[in-house]
Formats: sequence, structure tokens, C-alpha cells
Amino acid sequence: MVRKAAVTTVSNGSYLQGQANGRLPSMDSEQPAQEGKVVLKKKVTLLRGISIIIGTIIGAGIFISPKGILKNTGSVGMSLTVWTACGILSLFGALCYAELGTCIKKSGGHYTYILEAFGPLPAFVRVWVELLIIRPAATAVISLAFGRYILEPFFMQCEIPELAIKLITAVGITLVMVLNSTSVSWSARIQIFLTFCKLVAILIIIVPGKWNYTGMNWFFLQHANENIPLAICISMIIVTVGYVLTNVAYFTTISAGELLLSKAVAVTFAERLMGNFSLAVPVFVALSCFGSMNGGIFAVSRMFFVASREGHLPEILSMIHVRKHTPLPAVIVLHPLTMIMLFNGDLYSLLNFLSFARWLFIGLVVAGLIYLRYKRPDMPRPFKVPLFIPALFSFTCLFMVALSLYSDPVNTGIGFVITLTGVPAYYLFIVWDKKPKWFRKLLGKCWWDFCPLC
Repeated sequence: MVRKAAVTTVSNGSYLQGQANGRLPSMDSEQPAQEGKVVLKKKVTLLRGISIIIGTIIGAGIFISPKGILKNTGSVGMSLTVWTACGILSLFGALCYAELGTCIKKSGGHYTYILEAFGPLPAFVRVWVELLIIRPAATAVISLAFGRYILEPFFMQCEIPELAIKLITAVGITLVMVLNSTSVSWSARIQIFLTFCKLVAILIIIVPGKWNYTGMNWFFLQHANENIPLAICISMIIVTVGYVLTNVAYFTTISAGELLLSKAVAVTFAERLMGNFSLAVPVFVALSCFGSMNGGIFAVSRMFFVASREGHLPEILSMIHVRKHTPLPAVIVLHPLTMIMLFNGDLYSLLNFLSFARWLFIGLVVAGLIYLRYKRPDMPRPFKVPLFIPALFSFTCLFMVALSLYSDPVNTGIGFVITLTGVPAYYLFIVWDKKPKWFRKLLGKCWWDFCPLC
């Protein structure tokens, strides 16, 4: 039975509403909240859905990673083929998530899908890894790119000090956390603006590149409603076409040899073709990274909120601000973890560290779609994909897991070990009911001491 919600006063006079045991009303419920209860508002329209998806997908990668793809493929044609194939594969994965999002009408993303398909233990491990590895490391990675590019206009003639990059990165991370703690509406509105900036950055490259081509004569939501499949399809088509055309623009201006020598392809491209206007490119790339940071925090804070509501994370993380309707503690808990990652790792070690866990659970989610087809065949499915799509995508994810372990066994091995610690943690914190009184008091004190930080 759901107990009456409790209101907790914190140090600054604000209020957070939660509950002793049980669940808050669904964030996606169409029914109005009962008087005296506070819920996260349903604020994701089609346009906001598209902006969140595009804003989360487009980060710094398209502006720096063409070098790595060209280096490993060996030719321009094969490089463009890889970009196109990855876009199609991403669309397959997105369509799988669209089916899951329309048949499982609960917030929480990966956590909720795994919970519905495979039960509480895998779901707990998923949110455990998201809290300790995936989100802090992913936020640190994209934030480091933000810090580097936002400082680029001030250090055009010299190397940017690493300390300066990390300090400005810390400011960016803090700003994103404050934004998502303050207002869902403003977070979504700013995401729309940042998505516009991302697309402008890509168009700045595509249009001059296309013009140059004439002379050369050469050639990832939260679940809101029925808008999910349409938002996903539109977003993936925009991203895939934009990425391929951006690479075409690069290759019309920069030779393959010059591209391989570049540290930041977009900056090299801009300096070659745009003259003084090239300073705008690092700024737009930084805004692109900031949009990815904002979109990622917007989504994952909801996962922590739902996991807490299910009893898999401390109760405080299921509390929401009475006036602002934001999952304030769920957002703030990420800040210290992300800072630890930021100041104790470099870009590539962080990428390898999180890649194993990320691909493992993405594959598990899509495998869950296949399992639910047989486990719950009568489940309403407003949107349904052919079975070969989730089969192909989940197999690809498992291949990426194996590839990560092979290419960097040290960092991915650390991630694997931390993932395994989720199993004893589940039995210690969730299954074990007869905890000693001192143990329960200690856990309670640790988490409720966190409350004044809100």
C-alpha cells in the first residue's frame, strides 16, 4: 500500500516531497496529481523530444572523430560507408527503443526496460553501473571536449593548459546540474536552442564544403507519449544525413593526409575555408557539447528518480522539489562523482572505462525486447519493429563488448569488476531485510546528511 507522501524541509527553506515507502505517481500519467502530491510534469512535446534526442547524440564526435575513422578504414569512400552504416545501425537501435517506450509507459529508460523484462537484480546492476560508471564518465568525457573548445579562441597560437581545461569543464558541469535542478521547462527550452546551435555548426561546415565541392568537381528519452517513434525517426534521419554531409564537406576541403595530421578536424576545416570567421566554429562545437551534457543529465536523473521510487536507490533520490517539480537530489548526486572522474582521468581512458558497461546494457535492453515478445505476447504494442532489427542490434552490441575487452583489457576490466560489484550490493542493500539497527542508522545518516546539500 502506498503511504502518504511526506514533505521534507531542507536547509534553504525549500521543500522536497517524497514518501516513506511505495511510489510517487507516474511521471507520465495522464491523470492529474492528487491534492498535496507533487509529480514531475509531462513536458516533452514532439519538438522538445527531437531536440533532446539530437542534442544528446550530437556532441564533439562529428567535429573530431573523422580522423580516427579515416585512419582505421584507409580510404575516403570506406570512411563515408562506415558513417552511413553506423547511422542505419543507430536507427535500428532507436526503433527498438521506440517500441519499448510505447509499450512500457513508465519513465526510467534502460532501468525500467530491464526491470520489466528480466526482473530486479539486472535492473539494480544497471542503475548501479549508471551511477558509478556510465553517467559520471560520459559527462566527464563530453565536458572535457566542451572545456577545450570553449577555450580554443583564446589559445589559437599556443597549447591550452590542461588545468585550465579541467577548471572550465568543472564550471560547465556545475552549470548543467544547476539548470536541471531549477526548471524542467527551461532545461528543455535551452536544449532546443543548443540543438539549433549544433545544426548551425554542422551547416557552417556543410554549406561552404558544398560550395567548395562545385569548384573541385569531386564528390539518442525519457518517455512522454505517442510522439516517441516520430521524434526518434526524425532525429536519426537528421543526424545521419548531417553527419555524412559533414564528412563530405571535410573531404572536399582537406586532403586525407592533412585530415590525419589534424588534432581537431572542424577547426582545421574552418581555418582553411573561413578565415577570421573560423573562430565561430570552436564556439559552436562547445555549445554542441554543452547540449549533450544537458540532454544526458535530463534523462539520467529520471532514471535515478524511478529506481529510488522502486526501492533500488535511497529514498531521498525519489524526492522532487515542490515548486520547481525537478528531481533535485537525483541531479545533485551526480556532481561529486563526475568531478572525481574529471580530475582523475584522461579522455581516452574514460572512454574505454565506460564503453564496456554502456554497450553491455544497451544490448541487454534490446535483448529484453525480444524476450518480452515471448514472455508477454499480449502486451499492447502501438509501435512494433520486425524481429530481425533487435536481433541484429543486440548481436552488434555484444560484439562491441568483446571488442572493448580485447582492445583495452585494463580499463574495460576495471569497468567489468565494478559492474560485478552490483550483485553483492543488491543482496546487501536490497534483499537483506534483517539488517542490524546500527547498520540501518549508518545508511540513513549517510544519505540524509546529503539532504542539506539540496
